[in-house]
Amino acid sequence: MLRGKTDVVRMAVACLFAGGHLLVEDAPGVGKTSLAKALAVSIGGTWQRVQFTPDLLPSDITGISMWRAEAGRFEFRPGAVFANVVIGDEINRASPKTQSALLEVMEERQVTVDAETHRVPLPFMVLATQNPIDMEGTYRLPEAQLDRFLMRLSVGYPDLATEMEILTGGDSAASAAQLAAVTSPQTVSQMIAMVRQSHTSPSVVQYVATLAAATRTRPELRLGVSPRGSLGWLRAAQALAYGQGRPYVVPDDVKAVARPVLAHRLLLTPDADVRGTRVVDVLDEVLASVPAPTRTQAS
Repeated sequence: MLRGKTDVVRMAVACLFAGGHLLVEDAPGVGKTSLAKALAVSIGGTWQRVQFTPDLLPSDITGISMWRAEAGRFEFRPGAVFANVVIGDEINRASPKTQSALLEVMEERQVTVDAETHRVPLPFMVLATQNPIDMEGTYRLPEAQLDRFLMRLSVGYPDLATEMEILTGGDSAASAAQLAAVTSPQTVSQMIAMVRQSHTSPSVVQYVATLAAATRTRPELRLGVSPRGSLGWLRAAQALAYGQGRPYVVPDDVKAVARPVLAHRLLLTPDADVRGTRVVDVLDEVLASVPAPTRTQAS
């Protein structure tokens, strides 16, 4: 489905096992939606695809209470979020009001409509794609929304050999239709629970906390990692270790997921932005500035 992007797929699966939400940002036509569909279909269960457009309403996402004259009462009609996997295609083409309809359900796995709370099925994952924010007709996702995505990934263009395989490999839509589930929602829920039980030594926990604190004091950054971000960072490291067959986390796991988990959470100061500073470069400097615990300490 997504040739030549093993690292991207590995991170997407780690995001799933960590119980998080995934944002895939890149130019049109590089396989963002294909990745989302493949992940959704592979876990079985239910999934919904929502094409975000400027005229999409919040009630299309969450659902609406409608009056049923024959029953003499209001009846809740679930929206698109009532599925195990919700694919939000081009999420930044919808208005900020519609984008914000996802805030509650992404954090609390529930929707409140007319003062009534409705739980969504578990496991639950929002897998959104977006085009670069400088493209016409797009809206920047607010910081509160970005912080609810555990990871942000970029697919990127394929290399020459991979693109030749794509050109001679047939219709990608047909390939998507041929995919079959390789697990079940119940198994995924069990995996998420097992990931959270992975052994994490106090030295690794301290390492994550120290790195998170370091992002909040960098002069180039006006917004560092939130506590939600540092917790997600640790869970992503646990999921990566679990996917590699290890029941414990090592510092290399923490470093491996740093960019996907943190880069979209950090905001540059205006001066740093004008100077052309990149968030990933600041993040790399933070990682280099804090000594990692030794393997003996991390075990």
